[in-house]
This record gives sequence, C-alpha cells and structure tokens, in this order.
Amino acid sequence: MRLAIVWIILRKELLEALRDRRTIFMMIGLPILLYPLLMIGMSRLQEGQEAAQTARASRVAVWGELPAELEARLVKPGKMELLRWAGAPRGIREGLEGKRYDAPPAPPFDYEADDKPPKPPKLPDADWARAAQQAVLNREADAVVVLWPRFEERMKSGGKAVASILYDSVRPESRKARDRVSDQLRIYRIDLQHERERQRGLPAGFVAGIEIQSNNVASEQRKSGMFVGMLLPYMLVLFSAMSGFYAAIDMTAGEKERGTMQTLLCAPVEALEIISGKFLAVWTIAMIATVVNLLSLAMTFTRLKLLPGMEVSVPLSSYLVAFLMLIPISLMVNAVFLAVGAFAKDFKDGQNFLTPILMSLLVPLMATMTPGIELNGYLAFVPVANIALMVKGLFLGEWAADMLFLVLLSSMCYASIALVFAAHVFERNSVLLGGKEALGSIFDFGRRPGSRPTPGMSLLVFAAALVLAFYGSLSLVRFGLPVMLAVTQYGLFLAPVLLVIYLKGYDFTDTLNLRGLSWRGVAGSVLIGVSAWTVVGGLLVRLLPPPESLQKAMERLLLLDEKPAPMWEMWLLVAITPALCEESLFRGLIMSGFRRLGKWPAILATGLLFGLAHASIYRLLPTLALGVMIGYAVWKTRSIVAGIICHALNNGLMGTLARSRDVIDQLGLSGQKYVPWAIIAGGAVVLAAGLWLLSLEREDQSPAAA
Repeated sequence: MRLAIVWIILRKELLEALRDRRTIFMMIGLPILLYPLLMIGMSRLQEGQEAAQTARASRVAVWGELPAELEARLVKPGKMELLRWAGAPRGIREGLEGKRYDAPPAPPFDYEADDKPPKPPKLPDADWARAAQQAVLNREADAVVVLWPRFEERMKSGGKAVASILYDSVRPESRKARDRVSDQLRIYRIDLQHERERQRGLPAGFVAGIEIQSNNVASEQRKSGMFVGMLLPYMLVLFSAMSGFYAAIDMTAGEKERGTMQTLLCAPVEALEIISGKFLAVWTIAMIATVVNLLSLAMTFTRLKLLPGMEVSVPLSSYLVAFLMLIPISLMVNAVFLAVGAFAKDFKDGQNFLTPILMSLLVPLMATMTPGIELNGYLAFVPVANIALMVKGLFLGEWAADMLFLVLLSSMCYASIALVFAAHVFERNSVLLGGKEALGSIFDFGRRPGSRPTPGMSLLVFAAALVLAFYGSLSLVRFGLPVMLAVTQYGLFLAPVLLVIYLKGYDFTDTLNLRGLSWRGVAGSVLIGVSAWTVVGGLLVRLLPPPESLQKAMERLLLLDEKPAPMWEMWLLVAITPALCEESLFRGLIMSGFRRLGKWPAILATGLLFGLAHASIYRLLPTLALGVMIGYAVWKTRSIVAGIICHALNNGLMGTLARSRDVIDQLGLSGQKYVPWAIIAGGAVVLAAGLWLLSLEREDQSPAAA
C-alpha cells in the first residue's frame, strides 16, 4: 500500500467534505450550539425549580396535640403553613384526640448484608397510615405530621414523645416539607435534650427527648412509575423519530437521487395522493419501531431493580395508553420530516436538513426529566413536552381526563398544521423535481381572487386559532373575565378569519354565508335556539356528568365573574359576541372549506371542531350536538344569520337562567343535578318543530354551495 496515494485521497475527500457549509455546521456548529443550550437550559430550569420550591411555603397537615412552643418554632421561619387536621377522617381524629392510638414502634432498618445499604422502612399497615397516605397523594397537604397522644405530656415528664412524618418521595414539594419539619423537630429535640441534661445533671447526649419517625407514602408502583415515566417518553419519542427520520429521507431526497421521483410525478396521480401514501408509509415504519421499542423497554423494566428490594411494577394498561399518547407526536414529527426532506437534493442533503429537527426534540424531552416539573394549564399546549409530561403523570397515577383531553387536542392541532404544511410542499413540482426554492415561499399567502377555502385551510385555521385562543386567554386572565372574553373572541377568533379571507382573496359573501333569511329560517332558528339547551343539557350531560369544578367555572362564566354583571353585559359578551365571532369561524370559514366534502360530512366535521374548541371532554358531546344543529340550520338556509340566532339565544338563555333564581325555582330546576324529563320532552317538541321548519327550506345540491 502506497501511503502517499492514501494521503492524497484523504486530503481530497476532506477538502470536498469541508466545502459543504452544512457539513461544517453539523460537525462543529451544531454541537457548539446544542450542548450548551441543553446543559445551561437544564441547569437554569433546575435552579428555577429549586428556587421556586424554596420560596414556596410547605403545606403541612398536623394531626394531634400541637404544643404552643413547637408550633411557634415550626411557623417562625415562614416556610410552613400548618393545616390542623387537614385530610384526617373523623374516626382517626377522634381516636387521636381520645388517646386511643399508641405510637408505633420505631421501624428497624433491615440490612440484607453488611455491604448493602439498609432498606427504607415500609409504610405501617394501619388505618391512620393509609389515611395520611391518601391525604398526601390527593395533595391536601405536602406532608402529614402525626403527633401521637400524650406528646406534650411525655416531654414535660421526661419521657419520649413520638412524631411521625408521612411524605411522598416522588414529589419534590413533599420531600421539601419532610425536610423542613424534620429539621425543626431535630432542633427542638436538641434544645430539649440540653434542658433535661442541665436540670438532672446528666452527661451531654444521655437522653433523647423526641423520637422522629419518617414514613414514605409512595408505593413501590409509584416510585417505579416515576423512574419509568421520566425515561420512557424520552427514549420512545427519540427512537420513534429516528425510525421516521431515515424513512422520510429515503422517500424524498433518496428518490430524487435515484431518479424515481420524476417517474412518480409523470404518473396520473395527484400530489395529495403522493404525500398521503408516503406519509402513511413513514408513519407506519415509525409506529412499528415505537411498538418494538415499547415492548423491549417494558420487558427490560420488569427485570430491573432500581433500589434494594424495589422492582419496577407498572401495569400493562399504562404502557398501552402511553403508546396511544405518542401517536400525535409521531404524526407531527414525521409530517415535518417529509415536508422538509422534500427540499433536499440527495440523501446527504436530507440528513443535513432533518438532523437539526431531530436534535430540537431533545430540549423539551430533557426538560420533562427534571424533577418537580408537572403538567399544568400552561404546558398542556407545548408540543412534545405536553405528551412527555402526560405520560410521566400516567405512570405516577396522576392524570385527569380534562388535562388528557387538552394534551391530545393540542397535539392533534400541531399534527394537523404539520400535515397541511407537508401537503402544501408536495403540491409544488419544482421542489419535488429538485428545483431551488426558498423555504419561505412555501408560506405564500398571495391573493387568488375567486378561490375557495379547502379542507386543509379549514384545519389549519382551526388549529392556529385554537392555540392562539388558549394562550391568549391564559395571558388575559389577570385583566378579568369580560376583557378576556372580548379580546379572545374579536381578536383571536374573528380577526384571523377576516385576515385569512382578505389575504387569500376569498369572497366574503360566499365564504361567510352573508345572506338574508326567510321567515321559515328565522322561525326555525329561534325555536332551535330556545330549546336546544334543554335536550343537549338534559340528555348528553347525563352520559358524561361534568365535575363540580367545571360546573362552578361555567357558572362563573355565565355570571361574568364572582359578582354578577348587568344583564345587558352578559348578553353582549356571553351571547352576542360568541355568536358573531365563533359562527364566523366555524359556520363561516371552516364550513366553507369543508363544502366540497358534501352536506353531512361538512356539517359533522364542523360540529366536531366546534366541540373540540371548547377544550373540555365533559363539554364535547353537548357542544358537538349543538354545533351539528347550528350547522344544519346554516346549510339549509345558506345564511350565517341562522347560526348567529341559534347560538346567541342558546347562550343568552342559559346566562339568564343562571341569574334568575326565581325562574329556576318555578321550572323546578333548583337543587336538580340534571334537567327534569318533563322539560326535556317539551324542549324536544320545540326543537323538532324548528328542525322541521328548516327542512322546508330549499337547498342548493351542489357541494360548492352552502
């Protein structure tokens, strides 16, 4: 072998590789940018979490007699809020106050071998321990302190008083509460020891004034669920994305490099058919990889020991739900991969384009592994992070149906945006044939007078409006409910609709169905508006009863905050404003985009999106049914005025009833959980009459007309 020739070839290949700026960026630029971003971001996030926990006062439930001196010590630092008897069942409280309980013996440490650490003591199998565990897990308190009977008496008589601290090792706030209480009790014990030794002339350290017992209420399944819930989303999302990564490159840039993309475009197929087939292929590969990885990880975790004596114990159903939760992320990521990969000229180019997208997933995934970060209203719409946090909460057994609904809804919105983006890219033959086109040109909103909205545009507008409205309403909460409603409806629902119609050159009259109503249309819409709430609220709410918290939130919305606003203000903000703005969005622009699908597909699809937009699983069925009825009224009359009448009357009557206690009493609704059957029957008759009147309206049978 001639080393000189090897050197020449080596130098040639290096020079050719380094001429490519993208290669240099991937080799040098990306690591320089990515790792500091991850490490510094994670450390700042961790510091922020620790600072927030330190600043937050721990909520500690105290069961038993609390000496005044000890109470003063606990609250003096200002870091504890004492909740007397919080979460204590009546029987437990009476037993402690009646001195019918004896303090449990000190749990001995069980050493398996001389060179192994001791096992943590198990939670006592007693009713008081189970009650305290429930109080901590239900977050009625961060920790529970049980001061056993004769606590103060034993201290004063020179005996040993016993205090038990029950906490949840999975929650950082609970561990912090345990540490704070333990520190103060130990300081109190040291002072008590010194006082006893001084009074009796005993040598230092001879007596122990207080026995402090610490019990972890987290079950083995909960502790192992925390471990699995932190690792599993990170590994699954990353592995699933990597599988789609190479498949997307091969089906876009790889086909260009092999010359088969041009052959495919010459065939009698549409761009939407091409993107649909390719996307389903990439997504199928990613899903198969996800299933294989999930099964492998599940089997691995079952044989894994986290701590001495603690094995991973996670039910199979949790893994199944976790897989279902990953579907929206897979849809979104693979759609983006396919769209961006279409801009690459060859396989190497595709890797350079898609690697930054793959690496960007690390940021939200790493954030979810930080202890103490939990899913909340602000994070429910953060892509990738929301799913990872929901999966973690799922394995911990801490999830709510409403929050799960929000996470899935937001993830499907982002997936819809990504799919529409990918379809738009594949409609440009110049990109698929390898021509040069800037990425910004894909977001072309040039006016095309005479064009009509498409189903893709309807999905895109819905997803964008929902995300904007969600974060907009959260940021406006501090200004009060009236301001939040007005800005959200006019600024984030109506304004985007008008802007899109103007920018795309759609016809305002045709898109928004701005036509007059016949007398049958007016009468039918009025009858539906005054009766729909009785049937919807009476029947569908029984299938999925809303929790008390949602009922209170709805009452607060109808009253426009805690103190009832004037009736005219309620009608303006709760009835007329949503009727104008939401109808323009749903029965205007969105349903116009679905026209080409036909009558009932357009009505049902619009009604479903209308139900989803109310962002509550408990309101989905009622709002879906109402949306279908309003959609039918608009389709039959070809006028958005019918929808505005139905919507305004429905909301306004419910708001009026919420303020009119006398009317509620007369209707027999006072103290009723559900609408009485007699009112449902009467409302159904009126509703049927309204639908019958609308059925007499003559409709244009062409899908292009509404």
